Amino acid sequence: MTHPLTFIPDHLRKPLFWAALILTLGLFAAFRVLNAPITNPIAPGGIVTFELAGTVKSAAEIISSWDAKDRLFAAFGLGLDYLFMPAYALALSLGILLAAGRHTGAWTKAGAWLGWGAFAAALFDAVENFALLKLLIGSRMQLWPRLAYWSASVKFGLLFIGLGFALVAWLWPRKK
Repeated sequence: MTHPLTFIPDHLRKPLFWAALILTLGLFAAFRVLNAPITNPIAPGGIVTFELAGTVKSAAEIISSWDAKDRLFAAFGLGLDYLFMPAYALALSLGILLAAGRHTGAWTKAGAWLGWGAFAAALFDAVENFALLKLLIGSRMQLWPRLAYWSASVKFGLLFIGLGFALVAWLWPRKK
């Protein structure tokens, strides 16, 4: 298996990484602003608490703790997340490619899998957001909070593993 972004010429990888990273960090800052109004004692993590609610009862309690304006912030944030997904997937996948490229063998193989994992995380994020939007517009099907929970859990796992790999591969000394 090869990394999904090996088609990008070597001389463009680092500039594209920095552009994607800057976009990702800018969007992340926007999410921090959008998340502030929807953070409360019932949803101490704001949208992340909602993502991990897991049950209709918990999700309904979170939604009920938000007023109409807060629900708009949540809905707008979920919509904006569809722009965030390709940005963070590209930044992380390029970061993994650059870091794994400093090594050979198992590093390269693991980097290829985790490069795909960054894009898989974005797909899980899209499924999660769809489920959360269904809850926000009033559905009380148990499927939606469970789907959001599991999608978010897999997404976070893939992102943390990919980020951890990229940092370790970048800091690990090259063989001479």
